[in-house]
Amino acid sequence: MLRITYQIAIEDWELTEQFIRASGPGGQNVNKVASAVELRFEAERSPNLPGPVKARLKRLAGRRWTKEGALVLQCDETRSQTRNRDIVRDRLAELIRQALVKPKRRIPTRPTLGAKKRRLKAKKVRGEVKALRGRVDGDD
Repeated sequence: MLRITYQIAIEDWELTEQFIRASGPGGQNVNKVASAVELRFEAERSPNLPGPVKARLKRLAGRRWTKEGALVLQCDETRSQTRNRDIVRDRLAELIRQALVKPKRRIPTRPTLGAKKRRLKAKKVRGEVKALRGRVDGDD
């Protein structure tokens, strides 16, 4: 079980781990040992996450969200399989914590009367400057 908060914990059946060969440094070890971890979290079917949290998680996940409603995370940062496993689980927990934060509703503001007057005055001044740039008649 992966504990996210006091109320939310992810059951083991919701997570699928697959170990694959990693790219990058590691010498001969990289060709022999499957140290990279691919973690698949069945987010859409999860009974522990409320609907709005799932929607925010989907938006945060981006391309990592599959058509089936699963979140797929990968890690091949270290040569250790257990360390990669811990890193990818931490990433999943952090992503879910970010999705738990409800965004503040934007309250549209209106410009003050003074701001409107300043804007119109600046437009008028700019228009006068441009009007003075007109063609000069040369009656020489």
